[in-house]
Amino acid sequence: MEIEYWWLLALPLFFALGWLAARIDIKHLLSESRALPTSYFRGLNFLLNEQPDKAIEAFIEVVKVEPQTIELHFALGSLFRRRGEVERAIRMHQNLVERADLPQQQKLDALYELAQDYLKAGLLDRAEELFAKLKGTSHAEAALKYLLEIYEQEKDWQKAVDTAQQLEVVTGQSHQKEIANFYCEMASKEIMESRPEAARPHLARALGHHRLCVRANMLLGDLEIALEHFDAAIDAWKRIETQNPEYLALVADRLFAAYRQLDKTGEGLNLLRGFLSKYPSLDVLNVVFSCILEQQGTEPAYQLVRMEMQRNPTLLGLDKLLEAQLLDAPVQRRHDLELVKNLVHQHTRNLAMYKCDNCGFRARQFYWHCPACGEWETYSPRRTEEKGIPA
Repeated sequence: MEIEYWWLLALPLFFALGWLAARIDIKHLLSESRALPTSYFRGLNFLLNEQPDKAIEAFIEVVKVEPQTIELHFALGSLFRRRGEVERAIRMHQNLVERADLPQQQKLDALYELAQDYLKAGLLDRAEELFAKLKGTSHAEAALKYLLEIYEQEKDWQKAVDTAQQLEVVTGQSHQKEIANFYCEMASKEIMESRPEAARPHLARALGHHRLCVRANMLLGDLEIALEHFDAAIDAWKRIETQNPEYLALVADRLFAAYRQLDKTGEGLNLLRGFLSKYPSLDVLNVVFSCILEQQGTEPAYQLVRMEMQRNPTLLGLDKLLEAQLLDAPVQRRHDLELVKNLVHQHTRNLAMYKCDNCGFRARQFYWHCPACGEWETYSPRRTEEKGIPA
């Protein structure tokens, strides 16, 4: 294979150009390193030796000597916030915001960081003010999410609705479930303050945004009960079956109480027995068991629990079965049964829990809004053992 002579002539030229470029880069690097204060290199040395506190102090000296080190300002401010030194983070980011020579984008970045500092410090009004200024900027999505978090903490549900709708426009993602729950929060407040009719429009809006909002029909039933409209309450709670029948467990006792008010306990019992046969639930079983015990006596109540145990065996069901057996147990067997029941009951206390499907947080009571991760409607109305989740 023949090599062109001009390639041989070009090779020294390429080497020369490479050597020249390297020399220029080295000179540039050396000039930059001479411009940096010694505190900067001391800080790096401390970091390499795993002495972060001393490194931070060294970098603070750099910031004092070289105010142009904008990125270092940002880095230190974020570091202070993560370490819980919020006051120092606020001062660092305030210095950046107040600088007249700061480019517009970096000023917005500084406002965003400062707003997070205020939020971490619990200064919600200041954080809200800054996040509101960031709407329509490159930080719009994050700012709206933080605003939503603030309004949820402050229980300012109308602002939460408005912010969630703005977030839908910015992200293109649906927040209808959250919006429905915000309206339910407004309705719940009205019901608790004995203003049931004022709650009705909020529940209509909740169902308008999210037709499968079980919570809205549950509250609508409570509203009708407050007005002594027992038939209307029953109709509202029965509609839950078409939305998500698992949630019938949360209204079974209220549903039977409404039938009792109408003197229709037989009809109420038949309805609940139908629910139990189609949607096995320990909470529904408890209500049906109490109703049968009251209306028909101990033997039919025991047979009900026994049949449910055969169909859906659980330790929580066994606890109920032992309770049923104790009702008619002979005196000589009662002590042994009570001993077994107490042992089973102690063990099942950890099984009768509700669990957040998002973060795994467990609680003895049902939550619409997870107190751990802050997500909405992530709790199943079924207990952990009913779902086959180990304790």
